[in-house]
Amino acid sequence: MTYSDAFLRDILTRTKTVAVVGVSMNPVRPSYYVARYLSLKGFTVYPVNPGHAGQMLFGQTVRATLRDIDAPVDMVDIFRRSEAVPPIVDEALEVFPDLRTIWMQIGVQHPEAAAKAEARGVDVVMDRCPKIEYQRLFGELRMGGFNTGVISSKL
Repeated sequence: MTYSDAFLRDILTRTKTVAVVGVSMNPVRPSYYVARYLSLKGFTVYPVNPGHAGQMLFGQTVRATLRDIDAPVDMVDIFRRSEAVPPIVDEALEVFPDLRTIWMQIGVQHPEAAAKAEARGVDVVMDRCPKIEYQRLFGELRMGGFNTGVISSKL
């Protein structure tokens, strides 16, 4: 999938709340560190994982389902296999009437579920990572794809 930088930048700029479906409590798992990164960048992150429901993560209680979130959500970030996407998208569209974005992580794609969300006016991003795109679009990564921590051009 090809997305313009303007499209991705708009999503990441307007988004304030993110439900991360499939978040792990294990700090070495991508779903953990992406959710942590987003929370450190000022996003309100609602962790969703039925296996960890009731535990605390990034100052929020882990929810079993999207239905258990009692606040508006701008974006649902899906860390599940592609075949698990349709019921997640259906639930998101049902419980968040003002949902703006469905984001599927790297390796996750479901064109039919994406089309259903887009038909409802929801933007969809597939096979991308919001952490990587945020870092790339807002100047945290160099062309090589890593953060040097150096602000100056001098060594």
